[in-house]
Amino acid sequence: MSLLRTSIVRLASSQQGLLCSCRYATASGSTNLKDVLANQVPQKQKEVKEFRKNFGSTKVGEVTVDMMYGGMRGIRGLVTETSVLDPDEGIRFRGYSIPECQKVLPTGNGGTGSEPLPEGLFWLLVTGDVPTQQQADAISKEWNERAAIPNHVIQMLNNFPSNLHPMSQFSAAITALNSESKFAKAYSSGVKKADYWEYAYEDSMDMIAKLPTIAAIIYRNLYKGGSSVGVIDPKKDWSWNFSTMLGYDDTDFVELMRLYLTIHSDHEGGNVSAHTTHLVGSALSDPYLSFAAGMNGLAGPLHGLANQEVLVWLTSVRETIGDNVTVDQMKEFVWNTLKGGQVIPGYGHAVLRKTDPRYTCQREFALKNLPNDPMFKLVSALYEVVPDILLEQGKAANPWPNVDAHSGVLLQYYGMTEMNYYTVLFGVSRALGCMASLIWDRALGLPIERPKSFDTPALKKMVGA
Repeated sequence: MSLLRTSIVRLASSQQGLLCSCRYATASGSTNLKDVLANQVPQKQKEVKEFRKNFGSTKVGEVTVDMMYGGMRGIRGLVTETSVLDPDEGIRFRGYSIPECQKVLPTGNGGTGSEPLPEGLFWLLVTGDVPTQQQADAISKEWNERAAIPNHVIQMLNNFPSNLHPMSQFSAAITALNSESKFAKAYSSGVKKADYWEYAYEDSMDMIAKLPTIAAIIYRNLYKGGSSVGVIDPKKDWSWNFSTMLGYDDTDFVELMRLYLTIHSDHEGGNVSAHTTHLVGSALSDPYLSFAAGMNGLAGPLHGLANQEVLVWLTSVRETIGDNVTVDQMKEFVWNTLKGGQVIPGYGHAVLRKTDPRYTCQREFALKNLPNDPMFKLVSALYEVVPDILLEQGKAANPWPNVDAHSGVLLQYYGMTEMNYYTVLFGVSRALGCMASLIWDRALGLPIERPKSFDTPALKKMVGA
């Protein structure tokens, strides 16, 4: 297959965030993502094979006892092709920062929209190439065609009790979709290992297509009296259909969904949801089972549930000090919070050492679309005072806000006040990164993941304690 080259600038060094060199990124003229990927897979397999042959014994880091007891923070032990999180530069999707993605990725409404299409980001995550508008639109069309939900999954969702958490319902539905797995059927029939990636691709495309409908059924059942989600409009994009199935047809809300689903999609491979998906997939569990496991991790309060915890705290702040708060009043409130032994939710990150770019782009969206919203003003006031106070306190390695400090406020503004549901939106988005990575896991033949562990006595003996 011949390749057409699309002229776009790539940043060569994501670790340092410096413009070291520029090149033209490749983009096939084909609008069939699988055909483009089929051309790339043997090239990437060869590249990795030669790299391992020449540098396989090269050390890339060291492991300390603190790392082992501290949640493996900082251990370099994973390969994730789709994105890299640099402490100083933030996330880069295949080398592109979020502001760059907003500039170069195709947008909704045939290219006249203001925010990037998640479909375009998925193409980028899978291939490393910025797609054309036609290629992104082709993904929209294909996902619409794959979106049908099996009756047994719909019946299961409709039978869930109203007190079952939305994430529990979401994870269970994804697990039940395993009945449709082409990977599982192919593996049972004895398919060759070299072809694993094709079936992982098919499952990934099917699952991503179905997730908005599943998520919308959960939302409608829990919060809208079980009303119908309607039907997929074959002429609309993934985010537009998701928004309307949820019951939101405001143009600005659709743009927010496009932005939200794009920026929450991937955050390299070490976070709980991405790593869990990779780990379970390494056992050759099909993509549905692998992603469902990742969603159970996302449901934890230290991961995906953090955004609703931030909103709960912001609501309590507003109730305590009101809307017309001065800078001095805000400083006093923050200091009292810290002196009371509490943290400021939404501030700090395990890796980042700057303001999360995902926070920044949401702030820019708010400045454009809801500058006078009281909750946004509160978020802005906190942004003005919290980092300096945390630096003065001296306990925070990173005093800057992360993505969770902002996302809930935007959803609340447009009427989505059901905080328990927010992590489901996060999960729909995270499928893009997890599935793009899982396709490449199978394409590169990555083995089952099984790190060595020690008990404390053995570890003491090893270090001579």
